[in-house]
Amino acid sequence: MHAASALSSPAVDRLDATFRKVAGRVVPYIFVCYLFNYLDRVNVGFAKLEMLDALHMSERAYGLGAGIFFLGYIACGVPSNLMLQRVGARRWLALIMVLWGLLSAAQMFVAGPTSFYLLRFVTGAAEAGFFPGLVLYLTRWFPSERQGRALTLFMSAIPLSGVVGGPLSGWMLSHFASAPGGLAAWQWLFLLQGLPTVALGIGMVMLLSDTIEQAAWLAPEERAAVGEALRRDRLEQPKQLADSFGAVLRNPAVWMLGLLYFCIQAGVYAINFWLPTIIRSSGIHDAATIGWLSAVPYVGASLFMIVMGRSADRMRERRWHLAVPLLMAAGGLALAARFPDSMPVALGALTVATAGALTGLPMFWPLCSGYLSPAAAAGGLALINSMGQLAGFVSPYLVGWIKDATQRTDGALALLAAMAVLGVVLVLRMPPTRVNR
Repeated sequence: MHAASALSSPAVDRLDATFRKVAGRVVPYIFVCYLFNYLDRVNVGFAKLEMLDALHMSERAYGLGAGIFFLGYIACGVPSNLMLQRVGARRWLALIMVLWGLLSAAQMFVAGPTSFYLLRFVTGAAEAGFFPGLVLYLTRWFPSERQGRALTLFMSAIPLSGVVGGPLSGWMLSHFASAPGGLAAWQWLFLLQGLPTVALGIGMVMLLSDTIEQAAWLAPEERAAVGEALRRDRLEQPKQLADSFGAVLRNPAVWMLGLLYFCIQAGVYAINFWLPTIIRSSGIHDAATIGWLSAVPYVGASLFMIVMGRSADRMRERRWHLAVPLLMAAGGLALAARFPDSMPVALGALTVATAGALTGLPMFWPLCSGYLSPAAAAGGLALINSMGQLAGFVSPYLVGWIKDATQRTDGALALLAAMAVLGVVLVLRMPPTRVNR
């Protein structure tokens, strides 16, 4: 039964208004934090356009450095999210942001492959736990039936980071080309995009609340209504959930979810880290132009992500709302691989692929509530996220290795398209009664 169906219409309207109030308070700040999170994570794709020549690094070394970030991320993901349970969401997430912002800015001091690998690794370790912590945080404020829209709204920061970050990064590379202050343009890029994260981390402690009970900005009756909606949601969860971290590790379905998330993230990170290079390979060399063109796929992804999130919640259907975006990602990547030298075709195909791959991220996470109890959510979400983030290591390195070997990226794109198809197979094997909520 729908959690609100037992309530009278005026009560439903009041509850909807309360959740809009919660979303208006919680989601915008999380959105901005996650925007800078993703911007700090992928701006290396633009720094690469100048950094490789300046430091005499190979494409393979760049791919390894871009990916090694996720080895640190994976190593610390589960411990970080379990620590969030002890310390509290605001304080732990704020500490993560301050550390990763400082380390991201410190990449301006990279002097060669070794320092690049080291800084990427420790930045990944510092950031670990941030995204699964945000997902866990939102599940404590929104019941399952409302999580799709909430996740979509805050995760729309991913494509928006491309819309904003592409032109911004291209402008920085052009504006600071004269190396003011003795710093190269790519060094200014790391510095100016890393420091705002520190300020946002400090602000998180002051602006957000850890739980519904601590939300002084809600009236007592509003806190009671939200708490009751969350209690009803927990009662309606499917039986036989993994209810401890040990049970999570023994549950084959959780490992299947991790593999599915890996397939989604493989396409996402290939696009994030290599889109500027793919555009330049088509014959465009001006950094500012590359920045503007790289924003096009993310504009399409932003719009498509919001439409799919609303549709999934309204229809209470999760499987096909993930399968269709993955099919789009597979088709777009395959088409881009087929026509790598045609700028209009390649950019159109990458726009479809980006919209599909990025929309797959918020469409994936509501599936997990069908397999994890609240008690197991912290460790379970972190484990699934860590498995998916392994794609952040494998995918960029794979593309770099293939590009060094063949001087082209089409073979790697075709392989990533096949992985997206595998993701479609996995999601359609899930029982509708377990995940369609």
